[in-house]
Formats: sequence, structure tokens, C-alpha cells
Amino acid sequence: MHRIHTVTVKGSPMEIFMFEPEGEGSHPGIVLAQHIPSGHSGVEKDVFTLKTAQRFAENGYAVAVPFIFHWWPKTDDIQVKREGFRDDWTTLDLQAAFDYLASGENVDADRIGIVGHCWGGRVSWLGACHNPKLAACAIFYGGRIKVQMGPNTPPAIELAGNIKCPVAGFFGNEDQNPSPEDVNDYEAALTAAGVPHVFNRYDDTGHAFQSFDSPEKFRPVSSEDAWMKVLAFLKEKL
Repeated sequence: MHRIHTVTVKGSPMEIFMFEPEGEGSHPGIVLAQHIPSGHSGVEKDVFTLKTAQRFAENGYAVAVPFIFHWWPKTDDIQVKREGFRDDWTTLDLQAAFDYLASGENVDADRIGIVGHCWGGRVSWLGACHNPKLAACAIFYGGRIKVQMGPNTPPAIELAGNIKCPVAGFFGNEDQNPSPEDVNDYEAALTAAGVPHVFNRYDDTGHAFQSFDSPEKFRPVSSEDAWMKVLAFLKEKL
């Protein structure tokens, strides 16, 4: 089960879906960046993100999922959101979600990471570039990290030097967004910046390989291996 809290970011209401682990105590936390809506608009209908958040909660994490597309009406076409997406707005959204999560009585503010899939994978990289308090970052097949999004903002890859936490990446070698060449560039940027990182690449696996709700993309063996690896990474870092 989850609850919904609403914060205001630059005058715009943003929902944060909160998933709590069982038991009392000071739990580690995760800001989970939603992938871009397709066929629906809100987190409440995003089965993949809801199930992913629940699985993290079942493994002991308090999880905050900010609805980073609140800048547009939920009924707006997906292409409107793609074309109008802005990194400066998204950075504010992620900070608001982090602050709300960190303020929880059962959350250890020093043990919060950020995770995202697809569009959210790019967003998790962006968040790590702007929030030095994040203790870990996991990126699942995030594309467009080399692309500028929004006015007066550099491509997120150029901000790799700002990342203060270790990074784990999970990518399919049959993916084209990001392509294996893109992933090489991500690794090179992190290496040049001195950011500790470990990238996992899967053969015979394309984009969105953890999307159990998309049979043509889902690769159960690669997906479960990535789950075990990301949980081990987060347990070590958080």
C-alpha cells in the first residue's frame, strides 16, 4: 500500500507517492524517478513504477515517487511532455521529493539514493548531478543523457563531475536508446570525473528489459539478475 502527499513546486502541485517498509526504525530511502507516461498520465496508473516501488519497500526501503510530469495536464499528449521537458524544473521536483523523504521520522536522511528506469534513468543521473546528499544512484537503460533538455541547461552527461555518489548502471546490448556506444560515453564521463561506478550489460537484451507489463520487451533472466545486483548495490551503499 502507499499514500499520496502533495507538495508545491514553483506554484505547481506535485504528487509524491510514498511506499513504507514494514517495521519501525531508521530506514534507508529511495527517490524513484518515473519513466515517461505512455497510454496513461499519472503514477496511479503506472503499474510498472508502482510494482517497482513496492518491491523496493519490501526490501526495507522507504520509497518516494514524485510525479515529475505535473507541469502539464495529465490529459496532454505524451509528445507534448517529451518536447517540453526541462531539466531545471525536474531538478526542483527531485529536490522536493528528497526533502520530503528525508523529513520522515522513519527515514535516515544520510542513506537516500535515487533510481530510475528509461526516462527515469536519465532523471536519476540528473538528480545525482544536482544533489550531493544522495548516497547512491542506479540507472536502468536511461537514454538522452547526452541530449540537452530545457533552455540554458547543458546535456546531463556534461555534469558528471558534479556526482558525489557511486553509480550503478544496467543496460541491454540490443538497446539503441541508449546504444552501447552511448553507454561507453557514459562510462567514459564517469571515469574522467572520478565517479565510482559499475555498469552491467546484458546480451540478447534490449530497452525496457525489466518491463514485465510489456511482453515484447521483458527479459526475465536479465531483469532478475539486475534486480539482485541493484539490491546488493543499494544494500552496500545505503
